[in-house]
Amino acid sequence: MLLATMNRARKAIVISLIATSAIAWIISIDQPDMMVAMTTYNPLLISLFTASWTTGMAAMMFPAISPMVLMYNRLVTNRENNRDSQSSVTVQEEERSKENSSFPSLKVFIFVGCYLLVWATTGVALLLGWSIVMNSTIMTTTNTVHLQYLYGALLITAGAYQFTPLKRICIGYCESPMSFFMRRWKDGTFGAVNMGIYHGIYCLGCCWAYFLLMVALGWMNLLWMGLFAGIIFGEKMWARGIWIARAAGIGLTIAGILVVAGMLPSLVSSATSMPAENDRDGDMTMIMNDDDDNNNNDGMTMSNSGAEPSMDMSDHGVASSSANDHSREMISDRHGQTMDSMDNDNGKGHTETMNME
Repeated sequence: MLLATMNRARKAIVISLIATSAIAWIISIDQPDMMVAMTTYNPLLISLFTASWTTGMAAMMFPAISPMVLMYNRLVTNRENNRDSQSSVTVQEEERSKENSSFPSLKVFIFVGCYLLVWATTGVALLLGWSIVMNSTIMTTTNTVHLQYLYGALLITAGAYQFTPLKRICIGYCESPMSFFMRRWKDGTFGAVNMGIYHGIYCLGCCWAYFLLMVALGWMNLLWMGLFAGIIFGEKMWARGIWIARAAGIGLTIAGILVVAGMLPSLVSSATSMPAENDRDGDMTMIMNDDDDNNNNDGMTMSNSGAEPSMDMSDHGVASSSANDHSREMISDRHGQTMDSMDNDNGKGHTETMNME
């Protein structure tokens, strides 16, 4: 019903935004491991994360910004018609030709591209900024209480921001496209760049807390992306979207308090999985090293550096056909019991025989 009242250009914009969002959701199913990018600072991994992040932003934000993009296309078209008009008849003919146009103005694509540029830059800043905190604090501490306080503080901060005046101002411009363009309008290609960046900044002012949580708590998955996308859509599309923001703020604040109290450990489990795995690897390495030190007293050296373990024997070691070379073997004869015990005293291979009558 809504599409039936639109001209071809507006239909093309709506369909393009929705189709791009749908494709981006499908691509977002496979997310790169941003934890590895944080710990290694590999340029290739950071570039891969940036592309994935920008795709995720398109999936989450395009449905919510569609009224803004449609309003911009309408204003650009009207101003071009007014600038080129010479008479009332010419104006009517030009309006008809514009109404039948199948393609939106190139400035619309520039506007959307600059909007995405703001979010791509934000993703890189969040990744690198949080990596400093993670590498200097999270990866070096084993106190889970400190981690609970850190993640709980992030949730409480994100919840409290929903009640700030800055949130209300930013969401006001996102809810009312006309108010935004009356304040920020500029003509030409430079205007498209300028307004696209400003719209991205206002949108960032509305939603930065949600995306900080996605990076810091490792919530870059479809479940949390879908939840936050629904909240953002409601904030921008409903005239009283500020109430949705405040409801989300109450929920985040309560979740933060519960995390600090240690009652919701599962909310931060994904954020601590990488340090935990590294700790387990370190513990396993220490255990294997201790075992190697004990085994080396018997003249044996075990190497685990390759795909398969290898065992080297010294010249005065004792040959063995199994890993349990130090076990005792009981054998019986017809005169009684004979126990042969191999005592590898410093690899000398001394053998004792005890006859039990």
